[in-house]
Amino acid sequence: MVGTFVALSAGQLLIGWIEVEGAGAFNAIVALFAVAVVMVSMTRAEPPQTAPTEALPYGQLLRAAPIAVAGCVVQGLIGSAFYALVPAWMQDEGIVRETIALSMLVAVAGGLAFQVPVGRLSDRFDRRIVLAGLSLGFAGSAAALVHLPHSLPVVLPVAALLGGFMSTLYPVCAAHAHDRMPADRVVAVSSQLILVGGLGSVVGPLIGTGIMAHAGLNGLFYLMAAATVLLALIAVGQSLVIAAPEHLTRSFAILAPQATPLGHDPLGASDGVSQEVFSGVPEQSSIHSHDR
Repeated sequence: MVGTFVALSAGQLLIGWIEVEGAGAFNAIVALFAVAVVMVSMTRAEPPQTAPTEALPYGQLLRAAPIAVAGCVVQGLIGSAFYALVPAWMQDEGIVRETIALSMLVAVAGGLAFQVPVGRLSDRFDRRIVLAGLSLGFAGSAAALVHLPHSLPVVLPVAALLGGFMSTLYPVCAAHAHDRMPADRVVAVSSQLILVGGLGSVVGPLIGTGIMAHAGLNGLFYLMAAATVLLALIAVGQSLVIAAPEHLTRSFAILAPQATPLGHDPLGASDGVSQEVFSGVPEQSSIHSHDR
């Protein structure tokens, strides 16, 4: 997540420096993708050994970690609405491109700054309570952005808080889901969370544009605040009914490509090295350290 937000910050900063009206910026993006493909294609590392895995029914994840699924949907909704519609609104208001880039840069930088502190908090406390706090913090920041003066010295700190709260919802949800599911379902759980988050990302701009057409940008922020308040209420309610799972960690080590079967069979390893590395690790295991 830290690496992702460093790149996002750099991208926002470049918006104010390059000509986005022409094809140069888009050609640069194509070139970066081509370089990435070359780097992967020319590596000498052996590919990981694939092993058949049991499919994870969608209902199983929803029953085991409903708040994680709901949180990913909400994060996708508010994230896509924010990044897609807020810059467009600012441009329609005649705000110069450099100011738009600076505002979005501050929001992304807030997301970067929040990753490690929030991750450590969620490792120490019930992740659902942490998620509720993040949701209420986002709702409060959204309401403040609507009612406070729209001057740059006021908007930038609030935008940093807004981006920080928004960008840490998904990692906490993912960590909570992995707490609730067996450790050998890491890939399946992560893929389903990405999928439901993507569904929320599709719905966000669709709903947001309709709200903005009738109530302006204020309506969009109220929509995002209402969604996060609802998520906070659900998270707190579930924490009162269901006890939090124990936060467990495993030792971290850099493995050579030849040792990749360890990553595919952490619980049922049959060779001596695998049994030594994962000896005594229960099925319920948190991977939040890897998410960070």
